[in-house]
Amino acid sequence: MAKRKNQKRRSNKYQVNNRQLKAKRMYKDTIFRMLYHDKENLLSLYNAVNGREYTDPEKLQVVTLENAIYMGMKNDLAFIMDMNLYLYEHQSTYNPNIPLRNLFYIADEYQRLVVRKSLYSTVIQKIPTPRFLVFYNGTKEVEDRSEFRLSSAYENPTENPDLELRVTMLNVNDGHSSDLMEHCRTLKEYAQYVARVRKYAAKQDVSLEEAVTRAVDECIEEGILAEFLLKNKTEVIKVSIYEYDKEFEEKKLRKAEYEAGRQDGIEIGRQDGIEIGRQDGIEIGRQDGIEIGKRILLEKIIKKKLKKGKSTEQIADELEEDINIIQKVVEKLKSQI
Repeated sequence: MAKRKNQKRRSNKYQVNNRQLKAKRMYKDTIFRMLYHDKENLLSLYNAVNGREYTDPEKLQVVTLENAIYMGMKNDLAFIMDMNLYLYEHQSTYNPNIPLRNLFYIADEYQRLVVRKSLYSTVIQKIPTPRFLVFYNGTKEVEDRSEFRLSSAYENPTENPDLELRVTMLNVNDGHSSDLMEHCRTLKEYAQYVARVRKYAAKQDVSLEEAVTRAVDECIEEGILAEFLLKNKTEVIKVSIYEYDKEFEEKKLRKAEYEAGRQDGIEIGRQDGIEIGRQDGIEIGRQDGIEIGKRILLEKIIKKKLKKGKSTEQIADELEEDINIIQKVVEKLKSQI
């Protein structure tokens, strides 16, 4: 009897008072989050990721902070299992900033877990070990498994940073991470559902609502997430439309940022001279495949140097460029005179 009580105390060791942490409906759920709010589904996902075979969902202690919202985004799933604290995120947009976001989330989690303990105590206060995973199903081609590190964002990189946070990203698109999918039926069927929504939404003569409804109906007929979709059909359709719209808007935003960055790069090159312009032009070319900015910038710089009476050889030496490239630009400029 005493042993049972001790086990109960151990499982509730990190109990959080969640009665006041109610979901804010202003934040839209995702299908992933809806699906894995079910503890049986979440346990199945945990087992598949960690190679375990637990059967009792109550061993999971869910500690998701329903009101922990940052920049309109919030942690999808957080739970304690085997004295580890898992933060699971779903992403349909490639986001290398997830380690920094998870840093904010884990700080909130730990703050609530130790709220009744003294951090000034001479005894070390134990906390569950953090594990960070992102389940990615966006359209950008990525490896089945990859890693993001907080230290990648440091302006002054060091070999052994004092603060590090690693996030593992798993590609859960249909046709990827086959071993993981085979061990978690809900994840495999979720990937199939998303692929079907995207397939029908891409058709020009079909509205987004029609595409989502068709995908839901077909999946139910074929036994793909059938129970979940039947139970939550209306909400699933609404959330799927929101998710797809959000994904589409984010793509438009990225395109706008890309164009703005390209123009800014060219303008910086014009205004700030050779070094800034050259470095920014090279960076634009490396990151975005935009060679036009570098070419225009190079022509402007060479034109200025020609007006100062510099020779082709001098310009090539100062700009550290291949003399053949400089010669071609010089000939082009002379032909325009």
